[in-house]
Amino acid sequence: MSITVSANVKDRSAVESSVNAFMDEVIARAPGETEFHQAVHEVAKSVMPIVQANPAYRQARILERLVVPEMVLMFRVTWTDDQGNIHVNRGYRVRMSSLIGPYKGGLRFHPSVNLGVLKFLAFEQVFKNSLTTLPLGGAKGGSDFDPKGRSDAEIMRFCQAFMTSLYHHIGPDVDVPAGDIGVGGREIGYLFGQYRKLTGHFHGALTGKSLNWGGSRLRPEATGYGAVYFANEMLARRGESVEGKTATVSGSGNVAQYTVEKLNALGAKAVTLSDSSGTIVDPDGIDDEKLAWVMELKNVRRGRIAEYVKQFPNARYLEGKRPWSVPCDLAFPSATQNEVDESDAQQLVNNGCYCVSEGANMPSTPQAVDVLQKAGILYGPGKAANAGGVAVSGLEMNQNAGCMRRSREDVDAQLQGIMRSIHQNCVQYGSNGDGFVDYVRGANTAAFVKVADAMLQQGIV
Repeated sequence: MSITVSANVKDRSAVESSVNAFMDEVIARAPGETEFHQAVHEVAKSVMPIVQANPAYRQARILERLVVPEMVLMFRVTWTDDQGNIHVNRGYRVRMSSLIGPYKGGLRFHPSVNLGVLKFLAFEQVFKNSLTTLPLGGAKGGSDFDPKGRSDAEIMRFCQAFMTSLYHHIGPDVDVPAGDIGVGGREIGYLFGQYRKLTGHFHGALTGKSLNWGGSRLRPEATGYGAVYFANEMLARRGESVEGKTATVSGSGNVAQYTVEKLNALGAKAVTLSDSSGTIVDPDGIDDEKLAWVMELKNVRRGRIAEYVKQFPNARYLEGKRPWSVPCDLAFPSATQNEVDESDAQQLVNNGCYCVSEGANMPSTPQAVDVLQKAGILYGPGKAANAGGVAVSGLEMNQNAGCMRRSREDVDAQLQGIMRSIHQNCVQYGSNGDGFVDYVRGANTAAFVKVADAMLQQGIV
């Protein structure tokens, strides 16, 4: 469908009024789901001018339909710990949209998981997946189960119980979960093993699998690598690159680790990592040798990042602090939602940061985004900058369907191409007349147009 994108909406107050009325309806129907409201409001602000300029979108109530999940699954997960005690957790799968492909999105195991958090993540996933150019719908799932401190046997029993409730709802052409916070290679292995046992099928019903049984090369690295590639694309418009730059990175899990690895490979210097207890600052840089130590600490020993300063005494530890007060050129929020608030953003600006590329989902509050954009900082929102993970998951699905395996070089080239394409779409839809690119508007609009047109073309279903 050919649409009209109006760059000059004369009555801005009418647009704002429409957004407010729309949000009043969303909040009334889903009270208390603050993260979901935040994600929806950001998109609505970006795309409402397009909706107002195109009668077909208004008449089909595109936005009103997109904010209601196609299906929500909620189930009990009962499991026993190593002492034989019975535990009960809640399991979820929020299927937001299958307009452009099978449902695709991760599973999160964390005490903070609830329906509102997963609706926010699933909504973001719809737009992120649309941006990848791959045929993927959007979903998210998980449980309020906390894997910290649990033995491998306990995590295995939980994963098996979780999959026993979920297995008949997923499949390679229907819904393909992956990992997220609290769900790494170990958990995907246990989940897939139970799925295979229950169904008798060995196919691509999950991504993030081991290379030994259908996984894709670079899948663990893809989100972190992609965030760095996106930053490089933003900097390239100014004739620069990440080479020689100092970067702060939050988190110390999968995304943060591979963000640091790619920064090192491209000649930048990462000086921070963090966890829920605090931040380490290494002025000498977290080189590959130090990063290998961090990976062993976090992935094998399940330790705390504070141990870093005992191993590398030139570093210092900021207890209870986030990395955003540390001077840098580039920042990569890679931990969790809303980890960068207004004061953090102002500190980044004051300390000379001029490029932010988000590795986590919605890690910046709306007030923080306003600060960054008003300062003219290159700001890559999560739905664009961290889309590398789901992009390589899509490549893994394609690989499984064709019974093939791609080389690391091939996957990396495709990942770079996808991130470049996402950046180009953001520039196309987010450029202002003064040369500034509003990457938030660009990402939301590019993704929305694709999904909205699919909704029109498929009818009222």
